[in-house]
Amino acid sequence: MGGPILMSLLVLLGSACCFIGGHPKEVREGCRCVPQLCPQPTACLAGLVRDRCHCCLECGNVEGQVCDLEGGQPFHGRCGENLLCQMDLVGLERGEVPQARCVCRNQRAICGSDHKTYANVCAFKKAQAAQAVGGTRNLSMAGSGPCRTAPEIKIPPRDQFNTSGQDAIFLCEVVAYPMAQVEWRKNRHNVSLPGDDPHISVQSRGGPLKYELSSWLQIEGVTLEDAGTYDCIAHNRLGRVTAHAQLRVMATGADRPSTVPSPHVLGDMSSEYEDYY
Repeated sequence: MGGPILMSLLVLLGSACCFIGGHPKEVREGCRCVPQLCPQPTACLAGLVRDRCHCCLECGNVEGQVCDLEGGQPFHGRCGENLLCQMDLVGLERGEVPQARCVCRNQRAICGSDHKTYANVCAFKKAQAAQAVGGTRNLSMAGSGPCRTAPEIKIPPRDQFNTSGQDAIFLCEVVAYPMAQVEWRKNRHNVSLPGDDPHISVQSRGGPLKYELSSWLQIEGVTLEDAGTYDCIAHNRLGRVTAHAQLRVMATGADRPSTVPSPHVLGDMSSEYEDYY
């Protein structure tokens, strides 16, 4: 009777080095491995990795998740497939407490069969795993690199109501591949802004995400003549898209407004203006 019980106790003691609170943990070198006692992980969006005892399989941490550096104390877990644990230097530059996070080893974009561009193979594999958890497996790789798409305006310019003398800024964010070109025009005219007008300027830069372009139209010290409709026009060789926004200007002093909206429109647009800034 004592033999089987004693053997069971020895097995449990031998595996105790790998399990604390039901989770695999490395507590000392050369811990014994009992595969029969390993938990069965499910719904792992970043694949499976070996625990610190190199015994059981567990879910790897996904991209951006806090992780344990090699040789450090086990706490947050190890990164999943195609991922590397690195210190977050961006957070360090912002004065934050530095932490190690999972970073995808390959940052090349992937075009999925759903016509969606994934930032890298890790994001693509995560989407595949999420589908599998939901009971479907339809997502496949359509090609290496981003999906070729006509421009799409993610954030269109918003209507504004300004008092003469104030500055007005319109924002337009566009996503496309190949990268789109963005133009600004007023009242459907064929001349692109700013033209030769010194109080109007246009600035564009990439971002905030890959294959996005942010463009701003700034009017310094608006006048009654600046009132009108402003168009953000984005185009590449695959297509063209336009978004519109209106600028209404209220005069100060003896000036008279070029456009006087009804009281409820004025109230709504004032709220939008406050929210925008």
